[in-house]
Amino acid sequence: MLRGLARLLGERPFPFHIVLGTSAGALNATFLASHAQEGSRALERLAGFWWRLRSAQVYRLNAWRLGPPNLLTAGLTLMWQVRRHRALLDSLPLVDTLHRHLDLPRVEAALADGTLDVLGVTASSYTSGEHWTFFQTARPDCTAWRRPGRRAQAQLIGIDHLLASAAIPFLFPAVPLWVEGHKEYFGDGSMRQLSPLSGAIHLGARQILVIGVGQPQRAGLAAPADATAEPSAGTIAGHALASVFHDTLMADVEQAQRVSRTLAQLPSAVAALLPYRPVQVLALQPSASLDALALKHVHELPAGTRDTLAGLGALETRRAGAGSAAALASYLLFEPGFVHALIRLGEADALQREAQLRAFFDDAAPAAAVP
Repeated sequence: MLRGLARLLGERPFPFHIVLGTSAGALNATFLASHAQEGSRALERLAGFWWRLRSAQVYRLNAWRLGPPNLLTAGLTLMWQVRRHRALLDSLPLVDTLHRHLDLPRVEAALADGTLDVLGVTASSYTSGEHWTFFQTARPDCTAWRRPGRRAQAQLIGIDHLLASAAIPFLFPAVPLWVEGHKEYFGDGSMRQLSPLSGAIHLGARQILVIGVGQPQRAGLAAPADATAEPSAGTIAGHALASVFHDTLMADVEQAQRVSRTLAQLPSAVAALLPYRPVQVLALQPSASLDALALKHVHELPAGTRDTLAGLGALETRRAGAGSAAALASYLLFEPGFVHALIRLGEADALQREAQLRAFFDDAAPAAAVP
């Protein structure tokens, strides 16, 4: 979607004052921040990064091979992976990829010269159960905050913050981060994210462009071909992950819009006394099911990953809940066919919203992106 936005905006200064991201969005936000001084070309650079990405640059899974894929070899593979890496996948390739493609000192330079005001990423603490927003800024008015279940703290954003925000539970290991003088272990920021817009609002955004991954209909919720078939372990895992990452984004968007409409209708003297200000929110979501798209590209998974999922029964598309199995596979698909299809879908969806996007960026108020 950002690639489509780049086409609409043309050559101009970096279009966002605040950039926040969660999970893979944390990687996107930080990549954008590191190229913010290049203006709107940063959006195209981000698309180029994903266009060239491969699964081998994100994770490693060394699968046992004892004949055709089966439950025994899949179990041995997963047991070996967990003992060595504290998770089902080895995420060291992602560490190397981020070090090679992110220039974090350029983030600090963009913040120092005013090209960017704030970079923020979110992660969920396994230790305390709280949801944290870590933000880096040169603005003295941005301070830490605390709400029930949600915290924020100013820190220099590093590779560890990105690994923590994108650490899908069970698949990637928990990441230790230091908060308020002690160590806590963190996982994917999309878990228990009750108020995705709160970080941008706390940091002063009055316009927010939201890019989410909510789907018009999850393939896993569609009627299966054989409703009587017993779900496989992979199907159950895919359904469980979909539940863990229950999308609260649009509910938060609707609430922000509703409160903003109410504030706009109040007499100006009354509204000035309240600690709230209207927020303009434009939310972009995929127009097609990403699970269904993933199902078309399952064959592109690396051989070891494909064999392990097949051994678990997660790639049996004729069984009940094939959509949930596709959802599980989609978390692991970083191959060209699937990624390129996602980028083309997002670009087309952005161009379909051309009038709204142009109107949004023609407004002079500070904008925030929440990818």
